[in-house]
Amino acid sequence: MAKKILVTGGTGYIGSHTVVELQQAGYEVVIIDNLSNSNADVLEGITRITGKRPVFDKLDCTDFEAMKALFRKYTFDGIIHFAASKAVGESVEKPLMYYRNNLVSLVNLLELMPQHNVKGIVFSSSCTVYGEPDTNPIDENAPVKPATSPYGNTKQINEEIIRDFVHSGAPIKSIILRYFNPIGAHPSAEIGELPLGVPQNLVPYITQTGIGIRQQLSVFGDDYNTPDGSCIRDFINVVDLAKAHVIAIERMLDDKSDEKVEIFNLGTGTGLSVLELIKVFEKVSGKPLNYKIVGRREGDIEQIWAQPDKANNVLGWKAVETIEDTMASAWKWQLRLREKGMM
Repeated sequence: MAKKILVTGGTGYIGSHTVVELQQAGYEVVIIDNLSNSNADVLEGITRITGKRPVFDKLDCTDFEAMKALFRKYTFDGIIHFAASKAVGESVEKPLMYYRNNLVSLVNLLELMPQHNVKGIVFSSSCTVYGEPDTNPIDENAPVKPATSPYGNTKQINEEIIRDFVHSGAPIKSIILRYFNPIGAHPSAEIGELPLGVPQNLVPYITQTGIGIRQQLSVFGDDYNTPDGSCIRDFINVVDLAKAHVIAIERMLDDKSDEKVEIFNLGTGTGLSVLELIKVFEKVSGKPLNYKIVGRREGDIEQIWAQPDKANNVLGWKAVETIEDTMASAWKWQLRLREKGMM
């Protein structure tokens, strides 16, 4: 019998790529999503890539009665929890929405897991928990700093909720994956990042500007203490990232975890500035990008990149895609959307 995995937020950007990798690894997948920042059309792309359509229920994880009904309907071996609001800028403007969505959804899942013998949960966390780091690269022992945004704070609080629940004796395990900056798209261009409305993330804004949907990209600040003055991030290919979730689920279900709660940084180990990323886009697309430098944005961290040794050596995962191939996949996805008349 194939193991069944619940993927919350599974029609979203990272969720959909992870569903592809899970299905290709032989898992049965049930997706739930409220479609607040995604589109059910992504199911067609997943089906075209894998030859198998995942089960999909339109549900909001904050609706406890609906979640209880879901757990009665299916038997899950494990959960990968992506469902969350995720834009730093928006979280500063709408903090209560972020606390409600991001905290209640996790609490509901954790409450239901022991009642239905669900063994483990992979939690989608973020390098934002490290705040403005003292030094780079960052390993898992770096201090968790006061969050610079409500979004970052929800990730910190959710990690604490998981640790406290497991510490209380709950019969579950968890692997917390702290992502750096996921970008790119599936090489088939069947799925990719598809924000509703104006993109909150850098790469969709770059590709939409490149194709003419957006008039100009704003680069927030060129006066940071970095070589070119723009912020530095660790940009990781979304397919590489998705594969880490499959490895994490296998690790828990096969009882290979060293501790009941494990934490891994997922990044490339290389920092790249916003202006350098723009240059890579211009190189792979052959298009000059219309951008302007504007003032700094509240909540942005100056520079951060991963020390991924623990993920490489303990989890057995490594980021392998180049930044050129990753940006080329994002551009190919944008061109496919134009072909389909979607953008």
